[in-house]
Amino acid sequence: MFTGLVEDVGTVVALKRSAGGKRLSVRTSLEDLSIGESIAVSGVCQTVIEFRSGVFSCDVMAETLRVTSLGNLKPRAPVNLERALTPGDRIGGHFVNGHIDGLGTIRKITRREPFQITISVNDDISRYIVSRGSVAVDGVSLTVGPAPSRGSFTVYIIPHTWRCTNLGRMNPGDRVNIEVDIIGKYVERFAGKVLRTGSDVS
Repeated sequence: MFTGLVEDVGTVVALKRSAGGKRLSVRTSLEDLSIGESIAVSGVCQTVIEFRSGVFSCDVMAETLRVTSLGNLKPRAPVNLERALTPGDRIGGHFVNGHIDGLGTIRKITRREPFQITISVNDDISRYIVSRGSVAVDGVSLTVGPAPSRGSFTVYIIPHTWRCTNLGRMNPGDRVNIEVDIIGKYVERFAGKVLRTGSDVS
């Protein structure tokens, strides 16, 4: 479990083929990473399998490569990093699982304050995007702007987030990992069950 508050912008060292997928290596300023711990790499939950000299590695499975942007990473690419929550941590963003719902495509960027990014998404994602709701974009907890349209939405980004994540380095056409707020999915599932069973719950 994560909160979407980026701790470091790492740099991809290598992405090499391995059994069942690829091995991703990232240089980071984060210290004391432990073998077996979870870390979100641009929003994708991964497991640290090696850490030395400021570089950690993780094995990215074929399905993860298919549904996220990790398979397209190149050496020197910036990636957002966040370690998993521990008991007692403050939750400054929103609950983020690190399980990506799909990819979005950046359509427009405003590189002056107020910083804005407009992202196009498919209907499976768009249905859960609501005005002033939460969404994780490449692992960054953001608030959706007013009046998202079907198929796209806009997020406003404060200067600190613009500087301290990879979002300020994005360009139109780039693909980003999207994770919608899980609360919306639970509500939809519960409401659908109520309608199917004819329950009188209101």
